[in-house]
Amino acid sequence: MPGDPQTPPAQDRRLELASTAEGQVLSLHGDWRLRDAESIWQALAAIAPAAPLAIRAGELTGFDSAGALLLLRALERAGLPASQIRWLDFGPEHARILDGVRRRYAELAAAPTDLGAARAGASPLAALGRQTVEVGALLHGHLGFFGAALAALAEAFARPRKLRVKELAAQFEQVCLNAVPVVALVTLLIGVTIAYLLGLQAEKYGANIFVVDGVAIGMTREFAPIIVATIVAGRSGAAFTAQLGSMRLTEEIDAIRTLGLSPLQVLVVPRVLALMVALPLLVFVGDALGIAGAMLVADPLLGLTPATFLERLRDALDLKHFWIGLAKAPVFALFIAVIGCRMGMTVGRDTRAVGLATTSTVVQSIVSVILLDAAFAVLFQELGL
Repeated sequence: MPGDPQTPPAQDRRLELASTAEGQVLSLHGDWRLRDAESIWQALAAIAPAAPLAIRAGELTGFDSAGALLLLRALERAGLPASQIRWLDFGPEHARILDGVRRRYAELAAAPTDLGAARAGASPLAALGRQTVEVGALLHGHLGFFGAALAALAEAFARPRKLRVKELAAQFEQVCLNAVPVVALVTLLIGVTIAYLLGLQAEKYGANIFVVDGVAIGMTREFAPIIVATIVAGRSGAAFTAQLGSMRLTEEIDAIRTLGLSPLQVLVVPRVLALMVALPLLVFVGDALGIAGAMLVADPLLGLTPATFLERLRDALDLKHFWIGLAKAPVFALFIAVIGCRMGMTVGRDTRAVGLATTSTVVQSIVSVILLDAAFAVLFQELGL
């Protein structure tokens, strides 16, 4: 028996819900598009459909994915099963839009459950395999970007007019000049710490003078390059990812391509070159401040006057250790810059992805620096250096 129809408030006549002998019928009228989403949702919230339900769209004049999504959400909120809903009088175009939204909506609704179940039921071996594949894909991407960056650098050297000098100077100021205070402070304190710890042991054997050897060789050959590279990875590498990630998010990188310019030449090459020039200079600052920090505590702790300290330093520190430390710096800088730029250029188009990529850049850069330093140690040992 027909019942009284339920209609939304008088200001919106986009739908009408009526009861029939075969169940309820929801009739859609007018324009269901994104611009009227708020009023459509208010109209849907004012009714209470029940199964079985027939939805008629014979009087629809406009329909888009936003209207379809609002309708599906209202049906889901009412708890109506899909098997109890009939879709009637939808034109070919409206039916195509509705089917596409229904299919995508079902995929999104099922994805978290399926993913959670898959991960919960995965064996440790499967988890290890998945992580291995992800790391392999990451390394493959880094290798491809590394080759592209080297090709862009070679092109910039072959055609110096392509090099953006102003951008290079701005990046050099950021990664080198602005980093000097923090590098100086950290390496000074590291030099003080190393001298103090070595001095505690050397005093037991009356070998105070050899503290100078340990600090000088250790700082110039190993400690300064690694510490400075770690600081730069956390400071400049992360900055590269954040900057380029934000540019990708706001489609500035796409705009550069649209103008017929190469993002590698405009964005990557100045950053890579600036960091490769800056890191050896920062390592030199670290060498000097680390040794100066050791000299500060050598007199009160070990009884080594500054004159004695410098005299022993001249005898103990072979220049090869200094040059080995400086030689590592451009390689560390190249890897840090490439990782930072690549993570920024390929970041997902949302703010959360930028934060995750920035964190990942710091971790990857520090791990790369440690692995490279280990490789250098083995290489120099084999060469007898």
